[in-house]
Formats: sequence, structure tokens, C-alpha cells
Amino acid sequence: MATTAMSGEAADTARIAIRLTINGAPREVEVTPWMTLLDLLRERLGLTGTKKGCDHGQCGACTVLLDGRRINACLALAVSKDGSEVTTIEGLSGANGALHPMQEAFIEHDAFQCGYCTPGQICSAVGLLGEGRARNRDEIREQMSGNLCRCGAYPNIVDAIEDVLHVKAEAAE
Repeated sequence: MATTAMSGEAADTARIAIRLTINGAPREVEVTPWMTLLDLLRERLGLTGTKKGCDHGQCGACTVLLDGRRINACLALAVSKDGSEVTTIEGLSGANGALHPMQEAFIEHDAFQCGYCTPGQICSAVGLLGEGRARNRDEIREQMSGNLCRCGAYPNIVDAIEDVLHVKAEAAE
């Protein structure tokens, strides 16, 4: 595979136009090839609800939904997600400002303490329920194991997710 070395000046000005739908709104942005989706969301677009934790994909603080599936935004190059739909914590609430049922459940169960991991936990929980792979507390714990909470609010987080899971299951019956 042939590669082309880029001079420092060319590397500084290299920009690639991409299109994303972010929280329901179409966006066209130019990014450098090495810009992560996390940095695009936080630094360029001001969507600071998505947190930068470890920046190595180990803590889950940067979890967003990409085409409905949860991903660590710190591990995704923005340019590779051209054409995708991204949902951040800011995009989960309704158009009238009503909280998403998962956000309400987190509040009801006091499923956050310092709150730093909360946006990633909530996005991951919404993605988890969309995947349909968790049916009980053990499965919720296992499927949420990529999202770390340094305050140890795990029992409350599982309670919140379990509540929404049961409401969703009852609605489907």
C-alpha cells in the first residue's frame, strides 16, 4: 500500500467535508482526518453533554448513539461516520423539552452522584434497550459493563434501566 507523506503545512490545512445528522438536525462540517467524533461534538459543535473521560474507550463517558447503536465517541474518527445519525444526551429529550423516559428514571432512582458519567450511562442504556439483549438485572449489569461510574451508583443505574425495560415490555404486551 502506497502512502503519501504530507508536509506539516498541508497536514494542518487538510479538511474533509462530512455530513451528519446530529440530534435530528442535518449538519455539514469540515474535519481533519484525525478528529474524533467526541472532539467534533464537544470542541467544534459545543455539545458538551458528551464527556471526555479516559479518551481510550475504557470508561464509556463519551457514549453516544450512532445510527441507534451505542459507541464510544472517543474511538471513532468523525470522517469515518460521514452520513450517519448521531444522538447525544442533548438529543434524547423531546422537542418540547420533555425528558426521555431513561432520563426520568435516572432522576427517580438517584442513578447519578457526581453526574460525570451520567450522559454516557443514559445513552448506553437507551442503546441497550434498543438492542433488546437485556431481560434482567444480570444482563443489564453485563451489557452496561463498559460504562464506569467512579461514584459506585451501579445499583441505582440498574434500577433505573430495569424500570424502563419493564415499562417498555408492558407497553409491547
